[in-house]
Amino acid sequence: MTSIATSTTGTAAAGATASSTGTTAGVNALTSLADNFQSFLSLLTTQLQNQDPTSPMDTNQFTTELVQMTSVQQQVSTNSNLTQLIALTQGGQVLQSTALVGKTADVTSPNIALQNGSGELLFSTPAAEPIGIAITNASGATIKTATLTSAAGANTWKWDGTDDAGNSVPDGSYAASVVTPSATGTTAAAVPFTVQGTVTGLVKSGTSTNLQLGATSVDISALQSLVN
Repeated sequence: MTSIATSTTGTAAAGATASSTGTTAGVNALTSLADNFQSFLSLLTTQLQNQDPTSPMDTNQFTTELVQMTSVQQQVSTNSNLTQLIALTQGGQVLQSTALVGKTADVTSPNIALQNGSGELLFSTPAAEPIGIAITNASGATIKTATLTSAAGANTWKWDGTDDAGNSVPDGSYAASVVTPSATGTTAAAVPFTVQGTVTGLVKSGTSTNLQLGATSVDISALQSLVN
């Protein structure tokens, strides 16, 4: 429970930082524009004071320039407000997403989440066919393999957290692959799969929000379904 609270707090802080950053950028842009605007007015005033009375300036020209400067100022202000609105909206989405914590989720990910010594893969095949599954650690070594015959339709493979020698491996995020022989039988064809695990937290990264399934992190858009 403590780790979840920490994740949520970090998310809120990240949202506040994004809002602050957007505000700062907008203020800096407006300050720079205000300086330019004052310089423009000073130059215009000097030019008017020193113009040739017999050949005065075209008022349409400097009126157009004034309108352009004002339009830019309004645009910068609008962009600044939009940046703050986007940051606040993202923060609200993250807070709403905290309801996912503790739920069992089915997500699209190349990594299986081993949590409390258990991991689960879900895949479908159009007919019964031979399937090969391989689990790889962070060093790129294959530590677990399995061969089975799938059923037509949805299939589930559960990993008990042991390697091929029967030794338990630590919880974490492990690369997974599911393959079946191709039509010619000479090459292996990848079988799409999803990963099932318990949502343990949420992390805001830039403009996206990531779901944490233990050590496995996926963008929230990878969420396929909730089991409970």
